[in-house]
Amino acid sequence: MSYEFGSLDELGEGPGFRKIRKALGVEAFGVNAVVYPPHYEGPEHYHDTQDELYFVHRGRIRVDVDGESRELGEGGLFHASSTTPRRISNAGDEDAVVFVVGGKNGYVERDGHLVNPDVDLPRRQGLG
Repeated sequence: MSYEFGSLDELGEGPGFRKIRKALGVEAFGVNAVVYPPHYEGPEHYHDTQDELYFVHRGRIRVDVDGESRELGEGGLFHASSTTPRRISNAGDEDAVVFVVGGKNGYVERDGHLVNPDVDLPRRQGLG
């Protein structure tokens, strides 16, 4: 069994990447947080094989993809397949913090199990 706790503050300060995967020992997928300074214009980029999911934790970002430009606030989500060119920029006057999860080879199906079904099944069902 393996687990690790951490926080963004422990992984750095100021603008830039926070390497979550390495710090927490994640091996099954890539995961970083990126802190974009106010009005930062990101580079257009794509990947060879890794799809990415972006989650806006704090602030506002602008996503430019395929001729479309959209702003996302806290809680906003954006997914791009690996070879889709995209640009992620800060659309606001404060730092934007974005979690980026990347992976390839698809979904592995639901493989979760309850440790104590008598106690935990009602809790799980309570979430809908």
